[in-house]
Amino acid sequence: MMRFQFFSTIALLFLTTMISCNSASFPEATSSPKVEIRSETLIVDTPPFASCHASTIVELPENQLMAAWFAGPHESHKEVVIYIAKLKNGKWSKPQQVADGIINDTLRYPTWNPVLFRSNENKLVLFYKVGPNPREWWGEYKTSADNGATWTAAIKLPDEFLGPIKNKPIQLEDGSLLYPSSTESLDEKVWQIHLEKSDANFQNWQKIFINNDTFGVIQPSILTYPNGDLQLLSRSRQNYIIECWSKDQGKTWGPLTKTNLPNPNSGSDAVSLKNGWQLLVYNPLSAGKDWWNGRNQLHVALSKDGHNWQDLIQLENEPRGEYSYPAVIQDSEETIHITYTYDRKNIKHIELQLK
Repeated sequence: MMRFQFFSTIALLFLTTMISCNSASFPEATSSPKVEIRSETLIVDTPPFASCHASTIVELPENQLMAAWFAGPHESHKEVVIYIAKLKNGKWSKPQQVADGIINDTLRYPTWNPVLFRSNENKLVLFYKVGPNPREWWGEYKTSADNGATWTAAIKLPDEFLGPIKNKPIQLEDGSLLYPSSTESLDEKVWQIHLEKSDANFQNWQKIFINNDTFGVIQPSILTYPNGDLQLLSRSRQNYIIECWSKDQGKTWGPLTKTNLPNPNSGSDAVSLKNGWQLLVYNPLSAGKDWWNGRNQLHVALSKDGHNWQDLIQLENEPRGEYSYPAVIQDSEETIHITYTYDRKNIKHIELQLK
């Protein structure tokens, strides 16, 4: 079983609790409510696939959740498809295939990086990518009017639009949707982040460009602040999570800068909590010789201002293996849900309650 360690030095929130592990020691909390782990579950009992990756999670009505991920023989194999599963009454349903990259009888591509989102208008959408690789893929999506029981046929996004690359969009006060996106050049030398925007019906798409300077960044996540500011946190090739800020609801963005958070060239995800704090799930190591190096540890960090981050929980600390590509949300009852790749063999779901 996975072992945890809890800690915090933030006076108004968390208290060391519950489970210990043999990892590096963390500062003790002073005085604050408790942190409770409600459950940890492998989503698939008997995986019908050899490999899986890149999960996403969304809240549904009646205290249900839905997760999605891509899976198949191995990443980039043409038979890789998108699976979904539902959590109801504490039990994950059997995974079902919901999207594939079949073009015709003789042509098929792998699918990639699903992103689930439910709008304020209760529209459930599944975004994903199709194509031979992340340099040449394109964006598609499906919608569901019955909470994922059935889905529309695949709808291709307009040319040059990819939708959310890995992490969930946010809905702005005017109802429009803001998507964290990015591109990778054909020669794999240039990584760049940007934003995409649509109306609440996933129409009228537009791009918002960001000056990436000399950074190589992809897969941003969006955080919101009580004063209206927005923040992007991105995966990078610079061994740190890279940030940038907007003071006009995402219309323009300031310069990219390094945070104090290590990043081993691996995806992270973040969520703005209802109490105004920010929560990040990430791999806290530097990159190594191989692409998977540094993905054997997974942490949860917390920040009040988006600048000063404090590790809160150690989810994984293994000598090897891949525990990566997290997705995180906070549901209507303020429970935090985290899913992530569990050594490419399964998807793990964690419920974290802040009291």
